[in-house]
Amino acid sequence: MDLTALPTQLSEHTEPNNAMPAADSSSEAQEPALDSSKAITINPNTIILAQALTDTAISWRIHNCKISKKTITQDMPLLFLYHYDSLDDSIKQAYPLTPVLLAQFNTPMTAAAAAKLIGIADDLLVSPWHVKIVGSLVIFSEALQLAVRLHWTNTGKSTQQIYTQSAKEAVTAAFKDWQFFGRIDVLYKNGKQTLVSIDEASDDDEQLITIDTSADYQYLPATHALAVIAKLEADKAELPWFETAILERIE
Repeated sequence: MDLTALPTQLSEHTEPNNAMPAADSSSEAQEPALDSSKAITINPNTIILAQALTDTAISWRIHNCKISKKTITQDMPLLFLYHYDSLDDSIKQAYPLTPVLLAQFNTPMTAAAAAKLIGIADDLLVSPWHVKIVGSLVIFSEALQLAVRLHWTNTGKSTQQIYTQSAKEAVTAAFKDWQFFGRIDVLYKNGKQTLVSIDEASDDDEQLITIDTSADYQYLPATHALAVIAKLEADKAELPWFETAILERIE
């Protein structure tokens, strides 16, 4: 793949996985496991997107891993019930729930406001870190002439609340369970092999789609994006280059 055709240069935080052999497009690994009632006949030379992205025999490289949104703060309000639940049991016994406190359970407030409401010193109530980091990366194979843009985050919620001493510790804890999400874009320039995406849950007419060669990224339909993400998440432990690139970027 001509790297000059990609939107930006290679990220300095990622390296090629040189230990991997070149792509093998003829193997049984390219055959999808489909319900026999929805069997699809596919040419052995066809590339199946989800299978290819999780094939450790392909020399994938990470390109342009970047952060698009970053929130790390202790200043955001939190529902009163979360503040109260974070207290030590001894403090809860000394300051049990009253009708006044129960009435405020679903009211967002700062830790200082919650401490005042309970009637305790501010330093007895620790503010959690609110962490939300969203980013993207491009994974590409020179042999397949295929690049795919993926998105990642630490949480699907507005923020993830983490009780740690420092912001660095909070980010580390937040990304123990990072995840792929959202849209997927595909750039394919290989005119010698057909590239398809398979979504077993789709109706027969949409179960298999062909991704045409193009000089620009193409948006993968939402149901197919979900199917690819599900496959990536299921095999993530066997694909360490994703986590390596992401953790290097957030540090």
